[in-house]
Formats: sequence, structure tokens, C-alpha cells
Amino acid sequence: MKFDLCVIGGGAGGFAAAIRANELKAKTVLINTGLPMGGTCMNVGCVPSKTLIHAADVLHRTRHHGIPGIDLKIKRFNFRKVIEDELSLVAKLRVEKYSKVLTHLEYVHFIDGKGRFNGPNELEVNGKKIISGKFIIACGSTATIPPIEGIHDVGFLTHVEALKIVQQPKELIVIGAGPLALEFSQLYSRFASKVIMLVRKSSIFTRAEKELIDRLIQIFTEERIDIRTNTEVKRAFNANGKKHLICVKNGKEETISADEILLATGKTPNTQGIRADVAGVKIDERQAIVVNQFLQTSQKHIYAVGDVTNLPLRLETTAGHEGTLAAENALNGAKNFIDYNTVPYTIFTDPQLASIGITESDQMRETGVCACKTVSFSEVSKAHIMRRTEGLIKMIIDPNTKKILGVHILSPNAGELIAEAMALMKGDQTIDDVIHALPIFPTMSEALKIAALAFYKDISKLSCCI
Repeated sequence: MKFDLCVIGGGAGGFAAAIRANELKAKTVLINTGLPMGGTCMNVGCVPSKTLIHAADVLHRTRHHGIPGIDLKIKRFNFRKVIEDELSLVAKLRVEKYSKVLTHLEYVHFIDGKGRFNGPNELEVNGKKIISGKFIIACGSTATIPPIEGIHDVGFLTHVEALKIVQQPKELIVIGAGPLALEFSQLYSRFASKVIMLVRKSSIFTRAEKELIDRLIQIFTEERIDIRTNTEVKRAFNANGKKHLICVKNGKEETISADEILLATGKTPNTQGIRADVAGVKIDERQAIVVNQFLQTSQKHIYAVGDVTNLPLRLETTAGHEGTLAAENALNGAKNFIDYNTVPYTIFTDPQLASIGITESDQMRETGVCACKTVSFSEVSKAHIMRRTEGLIKMIIDPNTKKILGVHILSPNAGELIAEAMALMKGDQTIDDVIHALPIFPTMSEALKIAALAFYKDISKLSCCI
């Protein structure tokens, strides 16, 4: 079979590429295997995890709303029903957003199977040969399993299983310190599992601003999540109906036990088995496909998007847009690319941790100075109304032009607030532009204006609506 475009992978990136190719009326084949259509985000990532996080937040707020005179304490909840509802929602959205959409793509032929390259222009799937002028590889990633002696014999969860188990663990060990580790630790803790986080480094999520991370650690500790840093896991074994880990911290060995172990130590690109080398596609030491800014691989007619690549951000948001741009670049010869400096990310803890642009360490490394201000949400009236003053916002600017170069937020709905910061940065706005804007009072979005004012004034001496 011959096609104009062959897309390998039916997740966010691959599906977006197929939709754009269909709009361009290109004869396209979409090949998918492993996870159902929708890939990680729909099936075992964004949608199911945020559904559970929301449920855990609702449960937590009934007990910790902070409003005198209102008692909403819930003594019982049904973990199985929460999981079943999450899985039901995933199944519904998968049909609505992928299966039904696929039926309307008249130029797209779908094949359920694993594609393997036979050469630069030939792919084999289910024993059939696919010839195509252009390719887009979008086959995603899978959970990385660290080399812990005995871990496979003991058994473990990854994010996939952690979203499906109906028997809640009373005790859970989470190995890792990134977004998945943080989100799952808090949601399971809020469902009353005893959670221990084992972190190899000196802190959690070290790429973020230290002030915000220190505050998040304080919040986790107050919620009785046991974070153990500088801890290396050496060996796993089963005994007395529990799972045990032998760990080393500061040269001392200790054994930690729990009902379940969740591995959240990152993801590995799914390049094994597609025979990328046969196609002449370069792969780096992480097993990720190397691409240029236009999403081209070392073979100029083969593109790659999403988790399978070496791109700086691996998010559902970027994967989908990369798929669209890759299809345009491949089929129209366009030179579209993404400025990743203006793409935000959010970790859906509570409070959420959201970020865009450069950090203080980035600016110090490049210029030797830091033009930045950190403001507590205790300066934001709406935060007091919500009884949620624990957050922080940090803003980084160019000291000469006053343009906003980075915004980092720890607060409820930080993922929503960072969208405003994104618009400001994409529009090359300065702190003066923000100060002269008029956000609604009282809203959490006022935090951006207050952070901008902090470069000029002592905000503790200002009235509301200044």
C-alpha cells in the first residue's frame, strides 16, 4: 500500500498529525498499537490522573476548607467506585474524542498493529508493507523501570496500574521526585494511604524554583507525606505479606516496607522495536529520536513528535501541536516550529505548581544578576477569601527592558493563572504593561499585577485594588 504520509502512533501527537493531514487531503495511514487510541494522555495519563486528583481534592476540601461554622467531615468513601468512575470517564472521552473523530477522517486509513521500518521509505505492519513519501513517528514512551535488584520478583506499580487498582494500598512507597511521583503521592495520601516518597536527590523536582519547592515540601509534610531525600534504593524483597526495600542514606542502610511500590522515575521513549536504525533515524543515549527545530529526524522525510523525541518539553499540549506542525512541514514543506520558552507546564499537586520561561538560576548563569521578585499569596485578597494563602508567585524580568522573562506559581489553579503569564510573555509585555492593566477584584489573577508592582514598591503597604 502506498501513502503520502504514514503516522506511527495514535496518541496526542499522532492523532493531531492525522487530523491535519486529512485537512490537507493527503492520503494517510495511521498505525497504532499498545495503548488504545488517545495514547498516554487519554488512557493512562492526563485525563485519568487529573480525574482522581480532583476526587482527592474534593475529599480533602471537605475536611480542610478552613471556614468556621461549616462541618463537612466525611468519615467514609468508596475507593473502588472512585476508580470505576475514573475509568468510565476515560472510556467515554476516548470514544468521543478519538474513535468518533477517526470515522470522519476520510483521507486517513487506520491500522491496528505495530509498525517496523524495512528501510527509509518502507514500513511493515501485520505482515503488510507500507510505502510512504513522508513519515511521522509519534509512538510515545513507557515508564522507566530503575535497576533495583529483585524489583521484578517483588512486583510494583507504574502510573498505568496506579490508575486502575481497585484495592487501595494502606501503605505506599513512591520512588521518584518528578511530576508523577508528586501527583500520585498526594492523591493517594488524601485517600488515606500512608505514603513514603524515596528521592535520590537532595530535593524534589529540582528544576523548579527553590522557594516554591520548599513551600510545597512543607505542605506535603503537613499532609503527613514522608519525603526521604538523598536515598538510594538498592534491593527489593517480599516477606511477611509486605514488600520491602533496602535503601542507603548518608552511608547507612535501612529497610522500608509497604503494601505497594509505585515506580515514578521517568519515562523511556518507545523506540525499541520500530527498527529506527534500519530507516537511518538517529537515536540518542536516552533512546529518544533526535530532531531539529522543524521536527525532522536525521532522515529529512521522517519527522518525530512528542515523548519519543529529545525535545525540551514532553507534554500533551506540545505533542498535539508538534503533530500538527510536523504534518504541515512534511506535506507542505513548511518550516513551522515551537518556541518552548513560551510554553508553560503544570504539576497538578494541590496547590498546583506552574511555570513558564526562565528561572532565577538561568538568569544568574547567563547574566550574573537576578531581576526577580517572589510574592506570597497572602498579599492577594482572593486567596484570603478562599483560605488559600499558602502559595507563592515569582516573576523574572529583563532589568533593562522590564520585559517578563519567567513566571513561576504555586497556588490553587496555578495551571489557569500561568495561561495569563503565557499571553504576557508571547506579547513581549513588560511589568509596566501589567501594572497598568486592570484585573478583576477579587481574583487570584491579581497576583501577576502584585508581583509586577513588587519591583517598584513595598506591596505590604499597598491597599486593595491599587
